Order: sequence, then C-alpha cells, then structure tokens
Amino acid sequence: MARVLVVEDDQFVRSALIRHLSDAAHTVRSVGTALEALREVAQVGFDVVVLDLGLPDLDGREALKMLRGITDVPVIVATARDDEAEIVRLLNDGADDYLTKPFSVEHLSARMAAVLRRSRAQGPGGGPPSRALRVGGLTVDPLRRQAELDGTPLDLTRREFDLLAFLAGRPGVVVARKELLAEVWQQSYGDDQTIDVHLSWLRRKLGETAASPRYLHTLRGVGVKLEPPQ
Repeated sequence: MARVLVVEDDQFVRSALIRHLSDAAHTVRSVGTALEALREVAQVGFDVVVLDLGLPDLDGREALKMLRGITDVPVIVATARDDEAEIVRLLNDGADDYLTKPFSVEHLSARMAAVLRRSRAQGPGGGPPSRALRVGGLTVDPLRRQAELDGTPLDLTRREFDLLAFLAGRPGVVVARKELLAEVWQQSYGDDQTIDVHLSWLRRKLGETAASPRYLHTLRGVGVKLEPPQ
C-alpha cells in the first residue's frame, strides 16, 4: 500500500478521501493549504500526492511547480477545470495524472494504482535492462537508478532519469517525440514543450547546450537521439 498526502481545503471532501484511502489500507496524511503541503513533502516521504488546485493560499499550478522543485513524488491533480489546454499545461508543469471534479473514490483509486505502477517500475518502456548502459563517458544503471558522467554522479529527477535511460538504451537512434511522450511520460498526447524543458535540464547537467550538443542531439521535426561525442 502507499503513503498518500491529500491536499484539500474542503473539510467534507478531505474527510471522505481520508476515510476511503485509509479503508484501502493506505497511510494517509492531509493538509488544507499549499504551504502546509510543501512543508509535509519536505519532511515526510510520500508515494503519491493528491493535489486540489483550489487552495486558499496559493494557485494550484504554482503549488504544483513548487512541489516539483523539491520532490519527484507522483502528483495527481484534482481540478474543476476540464479545459484540454489547461490539462495539458498541468501535465507539462509536472502533474503525473489528473481528475476532473466531481470524481468517485473508485476513480481516484484506479488513477492512483496506475500512477504507482509507473513510479515503482524501475525503468521506462517496460522492465529495466539487466546491466548498466554506457554511451561514451556516460553510464546509466536502470536497476539502481543511478547515472554518472565521466565518473561523476548526476543528480537527476525521476523524469530526467527515465528520459536519459530510455535514450541511452537506444544509442544513435532517433526517437520520435510522440514515442517519448508515450514511453517516458505515459501520455498519448502533449506538446513539445514538455520534452524540450526536460531536455534543457538534462543538457545543463551533462554540461552541454542545444547550440553545442555533446550527447543529446535534436533533429528538428524528427526527434531526439543520444550518442557519444565525436
């Protein structure tokens, strides 16, 4: 079972979620504001966060971005906004999944189970390779979820590691953005900004830029490939 943080200011909804999740044998903590959520996440380890966007102290999107600044824990956003563009923005801001209010506790349970399956998998695209991947001076170990560049450990977020491991498992192969969204983000749709932002973060940690790439090469209109420096 999972350790869950429920971030919801409506006491009735909050109590119902706590009761249901506790009955399902999850360990549940709850708060009613974004700042309390940030404090809890910084101090306590969680497996998943259920984040309501209508919080009294901070806009939900800003709260999501701040959470992403301190943790990789999966976040399921609960929102009354069903506009597709808004949902895409939330996914791009770091949400792992979303629920449109009102939703049933059964629906939440199903979404939680799916998110937890993905986050507990040790590598993207199915089972992880049984050995470390080496591309030039880059070493990626999917089983230990560790990466090094020229012997120096890389401090990567969960999504950055998944993206790097997926590309490292296909050195020299151009991977389409649609495939990256499907395999790394587990999303059937999205925009290029999601990938571009994470590639930018990865490049910075690999000591390169889009203008002067060493490992990560973008082919405009085609996709991305990872290969050793020439």
